[in-house]
Formats: sequence, structure tokens, C-alpha cells
Amino acid sequence: MTIRVGIVGFGLSGSVFHAPIIERVEGLELAAAVSSNAAKVHQTYPHIKVYADIDTMLAEDNVDLVVICTPNTTHVDYAKKAIETGKHVVVEKPFTVTADEAEQLIALARERGVRLAVYHNRRWDNDFRTMKALLETEMLGRLSTYEAHFDRFRPQVADRWREKDMPGSGILYDLGSHLIDQALDLFGMPQTVYADLRVERDGAQTVDYFHLILGYPNMRAILHSGSLVKMAGPRFTLHGDRGSFVKYGIDPQESQLREGKHPGDEGWGEDNRETYGKLSRMDGEQSIEEAIPTLPGCYELFYEGVYEAIQHGSPVPVSAEDALNTIRIIQYAIQSHESQRTIRIPE
Repeated sequence: MTIRVGIVGFGLSGSVFHAPIIERVEGLELAAAVSSNAAKVHQTYPHIKVYADIDTMLAEDNVDLVVICTPNTTHVDYAKKAIETGKHVVVEKPFTVTADEAEQLIALARERGVRLAVYHNRRWDNDFRTMKALLETEMLGRLSTYEAHFDRFRPQVADRWREKDMPGSGILYDLGSHLIDQALDLFGMPQTVYADLRVERDGAQTVDYFHLILGYPNMRAILHSGSLVKMAGPRFTLHGDRGSFVKYGIDPQESQLREGKHPGDEGWGEDNRETYGKLSRMDGEQSIEEAIPTLPGCYELFYEGVYEAIQHGSPVPVSAEDALNTIRIIQYAIQSHESQRTIRIPE
């Protein structure tokens, strides 16, 4: 069975992060798009049908899976429309603006019997996959500190919705949702959340810096992002009672997609040897230093998992329930910052 896919919104997210992946996954067919610029869509995908709005696409009933790639404040409305017409849905991260909205979509999808997934694609970054596999070996022993950075140097404020003063905008919802999802995937929900949020650039209208500390019984997960970081430090730093792991650099799949590359192309998702993570550990009384080869990144595994979930009933690759927890952490972070205190998460 071929699953026909319609993408709602064909800006950067839809055209770069979704369409090129979808068209390379066996069993998926990119059949339609909702866009105000049909000519732009047809430059790359002349065979697909372009609609001016989601209602018209849903009314014609020629897609099975709807992918929502529109501004964050529209996710709930568009996802509801798709679910109510019996379509399976993928929502670009962040899932929703509030936890209540996420719960509404989860309940509706369950009621209508459709699959609902959220595109937290950075679970398939090469550095995160490598670091996760290393943790499973327990070579670091009992983990004490996990630190993840997603820093950028963007001193000029761009004229785009992500940087406007509106619900769901700002770097905490944008890059923060990635880092939070990764931490929850590794460690589950924390017991506490502390957050320092800032508007650090001249002319910025919304949060463009965050520092989060997620508290677990015997460890801390530190998540950080800033917009004025010209010389980036490590992407991941892990410390345990048997050793440490430090990884510089960032997965290349985003830059490769922007360059027009696709899954399966030469070098897809591969790391450079010079940025392999460094492991320093104890083996008895002996200290061992070694480079850990980076596993390849593979965003296509997300959509392969979506196909399997729809076709064969397997779990979706990133569940809406997982994404709901990410939104909860964002809301706890905002609460922590506003009250200037650590928030204890109800059990």
C-alpha cells in the first residue's frame, strides 16, 4: 500500500526538512501541498497538486497522511481538521503551544483511530545517536552530569514569525524543544525544572537565550542555547563516575538538506573524523583516551517509522505523548523563570 502524503506549509520546514525525506522513503508518495506559492512548489515537485488552503485539500480526499509545517500557533487548528477527516497526522515540532492543546489532539486522534506523531527529527542526529549508544554501554558508569548545547551566532534579529512576540515563538520553543525531547528520550521526566530565560540581542522581541537544569535523583541534565555564540563549545558533555565523553560539531543533515542533498546520497549524515567524540575513562587503574566513531545521522528513519505505524500498527517513532511532555517542560521552564524558583514536577 502506498501512503499519499500532503504537506501543509511549504516554507523552509516543509520544503527542506520534510519533502526531500518523504520522497525517498519507500511506501510514501508526496502527493499534495498547501502553499500560497504553487510555482515555487512545482519548481521541484511538478507532479504534485498544490492547494491554497487545507480545507480544499481535505475535501478532495486524495491524501492519507497530513504533515503540518506551519507556524506554531496554527498547529492545533490544522491538526484537528486533518484528524476529524480521518487522516493520519505528523506535526512539526514544537507539537503545540500549551499542554492542554496537546492533550486535546491526543484525545481526538485516539477517538478517530488515526496515528499522530511529532517531528522531533534530532533524535536521529549522528551525535545524539552516538552518545545514546555510548550511554547504553555504561562505560561512563553512573552518570552525574549531561550537558547539551544548541548555540548560534545570529546577532541580527530576523523579520520572521519565530522571532515575533507571539505565543510559541522564541528559541525555547524552537531549539529548546529539540534539546528537551532528547533529554526526555534518554532519561524520562525529571523531578524538577529550573530555567533562566533572556532576551539578549538588541531589538529582540522574544526569548533568544535559555539555560535549563532538569533535576533527576542522582544527576542533572543541563540544556543551553544562546544567539550570540561565535565560538561554540562542545555539543554534548557527559560526566560519570568512570569517565567523560565530549562531542564537538553538529550533525550535517540540516546543511545537506539545504544544499539539496537527500537520504542515500554520498556522505549523508556522516561526521568528520576530526569531530569524533572523545571518551576518557578508567579501566581499573589505567586511564584510556579514545575517539568514538560517530554513527551516521538518519532522519529518514522517522518517516520509515511513520509508514510502519500506519501500515502495520507499530508505534509511531515519536509519540504525541512524548511531545506533550516536552511542552510540559517548556511551560514549567517559563513558570520557573517568572517565579525565579525551581519547579517541582507533580508525580
